[in-house]
Amino acid sequence: MRALTLLGDRKLELVEVPAPPPPAAGEVQIRVKAVALNHLDLWGFRGMAFAKRKFPVVVGVEAAGEIASVGAGVSTYKPGDPVVMYGALTCGTCPACREGRDNLCENVAGIMGFHVDGFARDLVNLPARLTIPVPKGVSMRDAACAPIGFSTVEHMLFDNAKLKSGETILVQAGGSGIGTAAIKMAKAIGCTVITTVGDDEKVEKAKAIGADHVINYRKERFETITRKLTNKKGVDVVFEHVGGEGFNGSLLVLKRGGRLVTCGSTAGPSITFNLMQLFQQQYKIFGSFGATMRNIRDSLAKMANGLLPVIDTEVALADFERGLARLENRQVFGKIIVNF
Repeated sequence: MRALTLLGDRKLELVEVPAPPPPAAGEVQIRVKAVALNHLDLWGFRGMAFAKRKFPVVVGVEAAGEIASVGAGVSTYKPGDPVVMYGALTCGTCPACREGRDNLCENVAGIMGFHVDGFARDLVNLPARLTIPVPKGVSMRDAACAPIGFSTVEHMLFDNAKLKSGETILVQAGGSGIGTAAIKMAKAIGCTVITTVGDDEKVEKAKAIGADHVINYRKERFETITRKLTNKKGVDVVFEHVGGEGFNGSLLVLKRGGRLVTCGSTAGPSITFNLMQLFQQQYKIFGSFGATMRNIRDSLAKMANGLLPVIDTEVALADFERGLARLENRQVFGKIIVNF
């Protein structure tokens, strides 16, 4: 079977490898149909690692596929059933896992496609407990965006920030995969959505998916515009995943008691901010990483009800690197899908 492997920093190779054995008890074998690209893929490709990795490693952190076969004791699936796969090898037994807080597993064995072999291969064996069925009517292309992209936003907005109807939210980098999802999810519950983008072409695209106000941060200070739009009161929530020098601006546009939730640092991981501002304004700052199995199910349910991801580009497996280049150059508006 085919497998796209990372041999070292920025060195990808599509190779033929032996197919996996039949699934063991409690496992399923999945025929991968689509992989969705994320910054985790890009970080791994660049050689950025949170822990030592062994090469080669199969890439692809987020995917959807169909059940090819099932192991002993698996009665919930049959061949042909569409599924998405949880992207971390959680233990399933620690207190966090038992409580449904999968992304806080105390004994996680790694993120697939980053620390251990991922989904950019034709077949993969996985414990059945780490798969979620895809509802009828949801395409493989869209479903592939659920395990990380959509579910990360679901976790950030509703588990952490507790976003409510009628509130005002600033979505940073609204043209990204998670930015577009955040715009659509916030608008779907009746929020006023302000977003930032990096060029004029994305302004109209952001408006088309529901953003009420769009700021080209390369031409205007988003802090000034956002304060004006809210009559200097500030927004209830900031959806932040950029970091760097814009983080303090995100704090500045929060109303007193506002909530900022962040899951990324593509513009830089280190900041300095004023602690007096933090406690005097009574801000609430939430760090968010990944999502739970419940978040993925909820994301798929939203897709089944018509709230679909924004797709920027679709490429073949052999063009995986071209998709990464588009992501790295910030040309995207939405998600990049790799089709098998």
